[in-house]
Amino acid sequence: MKILVIEARYYTAISDALLEGALDVLQKAKAEITKVTVPGALEIPHVISMAEEAKSGFDGYIALGCVIRGETTHYDYVCGESARAIMDLAVDQQLAIGNGIITVENEDQAWARAKKDKKDKGGFAANAALKMIKIRSELRSSKLGPK
Repeated sequence: MKILVIEARYYTAISDALLEGALDVLQKAKAEITKVTVPGALEIPHVISMAEEAKSGFDGYIALGCVIRGETTHYDYVCGESARAIMDLAVDQQLAIGNGIITVENEDQAWARAKKDKKDKGGFAANAALKMIKIRSELRSSKLGPK
């Protein structure tokens, strides 16, 4: 199974922690992993869209990044628009996307969500993508449905 991991590198150390959790899950699943880095969370849906347009053959996608509230409303736009665009792609194109973009009030909350020995949101996103790939495959092959 081919997975594209799109990693926003705005908060590099937190991104590294999210990536560590995701890669651990994907390696255990023996996934073929391609990684792309982007500057921030808003660029993640664009990369997924470009990969689909290019017919790159990915079975699923994992979005990783961190948005920490600042002093302006920019936080609200980045959180809302990145989540909306990812959901639109998932629903409109039936894509398996694990959303590991954490949105937090401060750096302590970010670390609590990013570290593998805490909430491991990178690993959670990878597991979500793998589960959605499986469900999509089962639905397409009629393994799910009325019995």
